Amino acid sequence: MESKLLEGNKVIGKKQTLRYIAKDMVKTVFISKDADEHVTKEIIDICNIKNIDIIYFNNMKELGKACNIDVNAAAAAVLK
Repeated sequence: MESKLLEGNKVIGKKQTLRYIAKDMVKTVFISKDADEHVTKEIIDICNIKNIDIIYFNNMKELGKACNIDVNAAAAAVLK
């Protein structure tokens, strides 16, 4: 799971993830299970419509660590 985040270009956070989904530049999205629904629902809904793979992390701390950042992350995406 973490290896996909380490390979290639990525974006981190809700705004960046949504921006690149809109540009059809996202291969895979990563969502933290413990993030607030109002943060992740829009991303999940759009990914389902556009058939973008979603991989879930147990918590925001794990996702942040996998993204190689020192803060928690609710969402991230690997770019095409």
